[in-house]
Amino acid sequence: KVTMTDRDESLAELEALSRQVASAIAEHDAVRLISHNDADGLSAAGIMCNALYRRRILFHATIVSQFEQSTVELIEKTSREAVILCDMGSGQVELTSKLKNAIIIDHHKPTGKLEQVHFNPHLVGIDGSSQLCAACGAYMVAKEMGDNTDLAGIALAGAIGDKQPMKGANKFILDEAVEKKAVTIRKGLRIGSGTVQELLEYGTDPYLDITGDKDKIKALVEALGIEGRLEEMPEDKLIKLISVITLKLAKQGSLSAIDSLIGDTYTLNNEVIHNVYDFVNILNACGKVEKAGLGIAVCMRDASVAEEALSTAREYQRTLIGILKNAEAQIKSKQNIRYLMLDDAKGAGIVAGTMTRYLYSDKPLVTLNEVEDKIKVSARGTRKLVEQGLDLAAALREASAQVGGTGGGHDVASGATLPKGTAMRFIDIVDSIVGKQLKGKTG
Repeated sequence: KVTMTDRDESLAELEALSRQVASAIAEHDAVRLISHNDADGLSAAGIMCNALYRRRILFHATIVSQFEQSTVELIEKTSREAVILCDMGSGQVELTSKLKNAIIIDHHKPTGKLEQVHFNPHLVGIDGSSQLCAACGAYMVAKEMGDNTDLAGIALAGAIGDKQPMKGANKFILDEAVEKKAVTIRKGLRIGSGTVQELLEYGTDPYLDITGDKDKIKALVEALGIEGRLEEMPEDKLIKLISVITLKLAKQGSLSAIDSLIGDTYTLNNEVIHNVYDFVNILNACGKVEKAGLGIAVCMRDASVAEEALSTAREYQRTLIGILKNAEAQIKSKQNIRYLMLDDAKGAGIVAGTMTRYLYSDKPLVTLNEVEDKIKVSARGTRKLVEQGLDLAAALREASAQVGGTGGGHDVASGATLPKGTAMRFIDIVDSIVGKQLKGKTG
């Protein structure tokens, strides 16, 4: 007798949710699409734009930095159609419930029951923070809307953008992507394509002591004799480069980063940008510098924008490295967290993630970025801290509510919006909550 494993059952339930959402979308001739401005959110939006276009459903896509009251007001003012929320909505039930005609494709932990049509891996016992990203969810819905398996590579870019491992439902999609020849797997360094000098000068993965320093990088590359493009490098030179990077990461104490940097790499055979890490960098950059339309065009395979997209990513990476170098000297430490005050900086979430991954993995890092009349918060932890009890989504939701703001996200990565003047009170509350979470697990 053949029985389904728990994994198979969960995937079958996930596919049933996908069918429900696809069926709800198919009832409309036109939809409004709202998604998040990171690589996962833009990948999810890109997949849905392709699927809607192929079904001849008119769509108007808008990319936002956070789902908040102003987003609801924007939708209510400008749209009479159904609205698809990608990579948002589940964790803000009080806001989402105001939208009667909403269809949700999300992977954040739901904070209550929603009446709307709702795709979310958590609903079927799959952890959305580590086993299925929003783009992979959008891909599962897109598959139910037509022959869209060629979009699997974009879904995996979303998972990589959200630093998710290829396990659980993500692995199911990876296997399908390889089978359909949308993706080719090779062993190597999980970084973009280009010359070694460019990659070390402009890349933040890995973030090393020489990152951004042209002279030090040139001296290192010449001493090792490893010039040229990474993708054309002979194996012996590649091994030498990997050894140097590994030693530098070990010296920084970034041992977990070594595992995430070396291993299976993915080539996107159907996309205008083939290197998945370049693809992710482009989407992150386009989202953060308010060129979301350019990111969507890349997802919709407009080859004419590829050069502009790559140069946008390079310029953004250069800005980001400047922010990171300045931030290193400004990080402050509390008992249970570290925090960093920024002023209208682009990519606070990437700053928090890079710092946590490469320099300060022992405590969560909270960045507070003052933008106009609000404070935008991004917090990042590590999987190890989550295993010890950390839940940044719960911490930021509770702390932001206490100062008149809103927050939520994943246990390992979360965000919030606060009123001006509440930063230090918020930090004190988060520090206290995180202390209780970590003590609760170990105590």
